[in-house]
Amino acid sequence: QQSDTSTAVRRGNFEINNFAKLRDRRRGRREMSESSLFVDLVNSWFGSLTLNLLCYSTVFIPGYILIQYFKKSKYIERAGSGLISKLITSCVYGQNYEKLMTTDLASSKTLPAERSTTYRCFQIAFCFVGLQASYLTWGVLQEKIMTKEYQNSEGSIGHFKDSQFLVFINRILAFMLAATYLGFTRQPRHTAPIYKYSYCSFSNIMSSWCQYEALKFVTFPTQVLAKASKIIPTMIMGKIISGKKYEYFEYVTAILISAGMTMFLLGSTESKASSSSSTTLSGIIILIGYMSFDAFTSNWQGELFNQHKMSSVQMMCGVNLFSCLFTTASLMQQGSFSLSFKFMLTYPAFFWDSLILSICSATGQMFIYHTISVFGPVVFIIIMTIRQGLAILLSCIIYAHPVSVMGILGIIIVFTAVFLRVYCSHRLKQIQQRRAGGDASKDFFYQDPIMYIFVNILKIFKISHAIRFFMKFDK
Repeated sequence: QQSDTSTAVRRGNFEINNFAKLRDRRRGRREMSESSLFVDLVNSWFGSLTLNLLCYSTVFIPGYILIQYFKKSKYIERAGSGLISKLITSCVYGQNYEKLMTTDLASSKTLPAERSTTYRCFQIAFCFVGLQASYLTWGVLQEKIMTKEYQNSEGSIGHFKDSQFLVFINRILAFMLAATYLGFTRQPRHTAPIYKYSYCSFSNIMSSWCQYEALKFVTFPTQVLAKASKIIPTMIMGKIISGKKYEYFEYVTAILISAGMTMFLLGSTESKASSSSSTTLSGIIILIGYMSFDAFTSNWQGELFNQHKMSSVQMMCGVNLFSCLFTTASLMQQGSFSLSFKFMLTYPAFFWDSLILSICSATGQMFIYHTISVFGPVVFIIIMTIRQGLAILLSCIIYAHPVSVMGILGIIIVFTAVFLRVYCSHRLKQIQQRRAGGDASKDFFYQDPIMYIFVNILKIFKISHAIRFFMKFDK
């Protein structure tokens, strides 16, 4: 009986141990599946976006709470003359100098019309050449850094993948250059609340992130269509942010430029289009985010220029200040700083590429802010849209890539639309000046042969809104 009892006890212990092992295996599998799901979620674009937003919120939320506290407590009424009080006042309230704005407007009106037109043509040509040179070089270096495998003297090979660190080094160098320039030169009195720069800084960072991330989920033709059509979202965002009104010919030429750029880019890059992966819903969502953030950035900067009349270097310094804060907080919380710096020390060639990339980025930013301050966000987007076409056109010329008939037709449409936009703007200013001087001749607009041809083309295609714009000069 004792032996039977001990046998039964051993069997019971054996079954209990087997049950425990089976339970542990199932628990381990469940934990592994849950951990794998968590890892997949973090590595997905939505998880990466959520993680970045949480990191940025550690800067946004405390800043928002402090700004609301200072405003509700009416800190400006009890602010002293110390350094901290001036800093808080500049960050939260800014300063309003209406005399400075009126004198600037008065001085601009005193310029002769002919000299002003010539000078503006020189300025836009200077901005165009500067933007092309800066960002064509920047694009080549960016593609090299993100796709090239670096090798050091010991023979080890590495591939850099953290695009957010590249954004950080671009912004920190631009901020240092702008701050140094402001320290040694005389600038107009700064009137804008400093916190307002955070909005376009955040949208600029998110636009860059969406641009990188969208490449994983959309085909090449979809990318081309999105980048070529940025003019239209920029105009729509301008109406939302600042209530800006555009003339009908501006809408017509924007559509023509977008259509022509799409035809040219697709017609000259058919091989890339055929080798791309399929476009997904995630890619469409990210592209919409990219276009929205990009349109908001340029329009918000244009609104700040119009309201506060700051210089382009002051804008560059303020925007890059917040970009450094956002990217630093994100990189530190994700632990990417140490890995990126270690990669930079391991591969010296990466350091020099990053330095040249940052210099090109800083130079390009100076041209960007100057272009937006003088000509507005829409002209800037048109220049940057043409830049993409020029990059591919140079590639076709240098490497003897064929350009299809559709690509050649697209080039003709783009340059025709740009010419019409410039010409219509110039003629509209002349009409407004004549009407202000008392010349109300209704046939003045139609005496111009180019305008006569353009109006009849619009009538043929039944573009009613554009015709309504031209016909309103008869009233």
